Amino acid sequence: MRVATWNVNSVKQRVPRLLPWLDQRKPDVVCLQETKLADDAFTALLSEPLKERGYEVAVFGETQWNGVALLSRVGLDDVTVGVAGAPGFPHVEARAVAATCGGVRVHSLYVPNGREPESDHYKYKLEWLAALRDVLQTGPADAVVCGDINIAPTDADVFDPEAYIGQTHVTEPERAALQAIEALGFHDVVRQRWPNERIFSYWDYRAGMFHRDLGMRIDLILASTSVAPRVKAAWIDRHARKGTGPSDHAPVIVDLDEAPDGDIGPVVPPPSSPGGKKKVKLPQAK
Repeated sequence: MRVATWNVNSVKQRVPRLLPWLDQRKPDVVCLQETKLADDAFTALLSEPLKERGYEVAVFGETQWNGVALLSRVGLDDVTVGVAGAPGFPHVEARAVAATCGGVRVHSLYVPNGREPESDHYKYKLEWLAALRDVLQTGPADAVVCGDINIAPTDADVFDPEAYIGQTHVTEPERAALQAIEALGFHDVVRQRWPNERIFSYWDYRAGMFHRDLGMRIDLILASTSVAPRVKAAWIDRHARKGTGPSDHAPVIVDLDEAPDGDIGPVVPPPSSPGGKKKVKLPQAK
């Protein structure tokens, strides 16, 4: 079973890339984030082309912002939306959908960004992650947590730790919240497969960050202790970030039980490309 997660940064804009990508990579389960469409609009746009490809669909969206979806060709049972006990900002946002697909509980998540350390949105992010941990703790043993987690697990997951000083995604409380989820028995299977390589999943559109490989790894697939041994390949589909009209995120793909494209997938992480010795300032840095 091939499981993929992708922050598409507006599914409406990404349709010309999403459908050919589905045909090329043939994932059995797809977790989408930042769809930016209400449920009825998502259905009107994609129900037929997804049905033609054999996918059942569960969506939790809202107009203009956020939005998550689950596509499955191996069953879509016991669908739930949202995270029980999670706060809103101020209202509940469309950030989580889960279902049982092929016997595995799959969570498609778009974790709050946090915006600035110590801001109200940052506190909301930490409270949301705490509620997610509680849900996962009482969930089925066979599970995967997929999505834009908006946390770089370690300094190795950003192009330059010094560039991120004072920014979200790398602070100790955020990483501790992620570690609390991992402590339940969830394994970062991409990093386990590529323990020493420079691998990212997100690159800012600005300042040529992708072409210089100045990115972050914030899109994760965490497999429970019972599922992790089934992982035969885990990789980031960097090619999907290239070309015209891409998302600023690349898909993350994990193969369970068998790896049709080999144990490293068709895309090996590129060699380290640190962008030269000159220090790089983040485009959003003040």
